[in-house]
Amino acid sequence: MSYYRRHLFFCTNVRPEGAERPSCGRCDSARLRAYAKSQLKELGLAGPGAVRANTSGCLDRCEEGPCLVVYPDGIWYTYIDESDIDEIIESHLIEGRPVERLRLPSDPPDSV
Repeated sequence: MSYYRRHLFFCTNVRPEGAERPSCGRCDSARLRAYAKSQLKELGLAGPGAVRANTSGCLDRCEEGPCLVVYPDGIWYTYIDESDIDEIIESHLIEGRPVERLRLPSDPPDSV
């Protein structure tokens, strides 16, 4: 058994103002990661043997909106607000059903 059943890695990278690429950190990702962490605790889903919401550096998908990835499932998501985070927690983490409307492709764009 793994120490955590699942990890949520939230990109919180912030690029400098005027950078060529966007950054998840400029889309409120740190605040929404903190929100996810508090929701997981409130629902009794956080801690060893359960789920951990981690801050991550750049996951290199910032053009797709703020992103997070759920491991070991390898499911990538974009999100906008607390309701999206709530839906990911309820559907994916509790019910075991990925949220298709928020899901990002798992394969790199140039893979065949």
